[in-house]
Amino acid sequence: MPGLLFFSCCLQENRGIAWVRPQARSLIAAGRLAMLAAVLGDKRRAISRPKGREPVTQERIRELTKTMLRKKLYVVLSKGGAAPEKIAEHLPRHLEYMIGLEKKGVLFASGPLAEADGKTRGDGLTIVRAASAQAARKIAEADPFVVHGLRSFELREWTVMEGSLGIKVNFSDQSLELA
Repeated sequence: MPGLLFFSCCLQENRGIAWVRPQARSLIAAGRLAMLAAVLGDKRRAISRPKGREPVTQERIRELTKTMLRKKLYVVLSKGGAAPEKIAEHLPRHLEYMIGLEKKGVLFASGPLAEADGKTRGDGLTIVRAASAQAARKIAEADPFVVHGLRSFELREWTVMEGSLGIKVNFSDQSLELA
């Protein structure tokens, strides 16, 4: 089943001046400005913009981000490097494990990573729902590729703030489409 999950952001910095282009003003851009403001650490000072553009204050950032999702997930960045025949040997067990996580509602998304030219190196990305980083680590450590030493991994916490997911249900043939 084809699917597409699209997240985007736009932020431009120029010598300490942060601003978002007028055509890109959205909740997505405001979320990125909120992170920039947190890094700058000045909660009362407005972020400067080029002449003719309104300042973005902490109050405005709070207003724009107050309804954002803030869903905590965990990203497992897997690093490959094993011989293709070793990967092929354990691939059925890896896929069974991932499908099992999916059926339990633990797996948000997973799949191989490729270079810009489409060539794969055995790396992968998996996003899981877990109560804690420790629980997410146990999930990643149980992957047959990790158990058999074919992949190492890095675990990162990810907070989903914005984005969209579209689902189309076709009643006539009981099919689903993701957009």
